Amino acid sequence: MELADYRREYLQGGLRRKDLPDEPLALFESWMQQAITAGLADPTAMVVATVDERGQPYQRIVLLKHLDGQGFVFYTNMGSRKAGHLAANPRISLLFPWHPLERQVHVTGRVEKLSTVEVMKYFSSRPKDSQIGAWVSNQSSRISARGLLEAKFLEMKQKFASGEVPLPSFWGGFRVRFDSVEFWQGGANRLHDRFLYQRSDHGWAIDRLAP
Repeated sequence: MELADYRREYLQGGLRRKDLPDEPLALFESWMQQAITAGLADPTAMVVATVDERGQPYQRIVLLKHLDGQGFVFYTNMGSRKAGHLAANPRISLLFPWHPLERQVHVTGRVEKLSTVEVMKYFSSRPKDSQIGAWVSNQSSRISARGLLEAKFLEMKQKFASGEVPLPSFWGGFRVRFDSVEFWQGGANRLHDRFLYQRSDHGWAIDRLAP
């Protein structure tokens, strides 16, 4: 089959202006809960886009770990490529691709580093093996073989076998202070519904976008 011939209709529902709340978080939380209830694999997975010093965009999938009026929160190795990009340019884009529900949510904003207290609170809630995994990987660096990671994991697991795993100094997180949130709902005949929330001095401006 030619890729150009692969298509399907989007018929699960629509999105109307009269049904939108005044601010985007309420709708996002509703859609997130529906994604969880529908049993989507990794409903908290989001594509994170950053830009390097040459203007080259990069994308990767990370997991959303917290959300409130202050922003979207995720955690990472602070020596990673994405952390380096964000240190130089705090602008960021997030995308939640909820394909089985024929939905996408696109977020733009700026990041700020989380406090050590916030990072420690989350780190201590992780399974112990995940805590150890944070110590093992020098994220984004080149390695010659997977065996090196596995050997380092076993070494660190033995080191921390009898006690708590301390927070690595190089591990942290970011809060995305969002400026815009766009909701996309698939529609029949490619007449998709798109609504863009943009922060303004008087709250949130809402615009319908052409599909």
